[in-house]
Amino acid sequence: MQNKQKRVAAIHDISCVGRCSLTVALPIISAAGFDTSVLPTAVLSTHTGGFTDFTYRDLTADIRPISDHWQSLKLEFDALYSGFLGSFEQIDLVASLFDRFRTETNLILVDPVMADHGELYSIYTPEMAKGMTTLCAKADIIVPNLTEAALLLDEPYIGEDYDQNYVEGLLLRLSQLGSPKVVVTGISFDPSKLGAATYDAKSRAFDYVFNDRVADYFHGTGDIFGSTLLAGLLSDFNLQEATQIAVDYTRECILKTVELQQEKRYGVCFERAIPFLIKRLGL
Repeated sequence: MQNKQKRVAAIHDISCVGRCSLTVALPIISAAGFDTSVLPTAVLSTHTGGFTDFTYRDLTADIRPISDHWQSLKLEFDALYSGFLGSFEQIDLVASLFDRFRTETNLILVDPVMADHGELYSIYTPEMAKGMTTLCAKADIIVPNLTEAALLLDEPYIGEDYDQNYVEGLLLRLSQLGSPKVVVTGISFDPSKLGAATYDAKSRAFDYVFNDRVADYFHGTGDIFGSTLLAGLLSDFNLQEATQIAVDYTRECILKTVELQQEKRYGVCFERAIPFLIKRLGL
């Protein structure tokens, strides 16, 4: 057992209804045993997938004062974890926060949440997508899906028409943005399997992790994956091991949702699968 409880700063939006972003990151990382601080980037009445007429409050003006107060308290974080940002201005603000709280030993994970299935999310703009490369350059690990990877590299999204050579070239090009470790989600070379591809620039190692695919699309799984990946890394699993745990736990959450016949747009039933996660992390 470690003498010191690790502390994480999770920088995401809050969707009041719909399990994603902070309503996923906070309970998952906390369940893994870590002290989880939050910095909300926006507040929405629901998440943006499957809902219309949602309310949206941009919290850009709050980021600097919160960061200032944290710095005045001399807070230290073992990990900084950013996801959905609420405005173009927030990219520079979060980059500055990374600079303030970076240490020689902490971990910065950026999930460039902005698109899926070839389409930008409704609140995002192409300008924000290009600006996200600035934040990725400051990360120790980035976790884009295939759509976000194409946007970060200013390349066409090729859909499902890819092979292993393409994926490994993509990982290499993403690492050249500045992050030494890259995980690309939503990778499949077999219709029955789904998982992620990883690259570590230091060891020049590529890895793939998969599990059985569950048919259909479920909202919020990217946030579950990113939060679980971070929990695994902070629990001293290596990149491949932590990615496998994240793939397996995400699938377990989907299976619980199917079993309970839950309406998909509200996100997956990750709460029912937390015992699975705790067991996998060895807690």
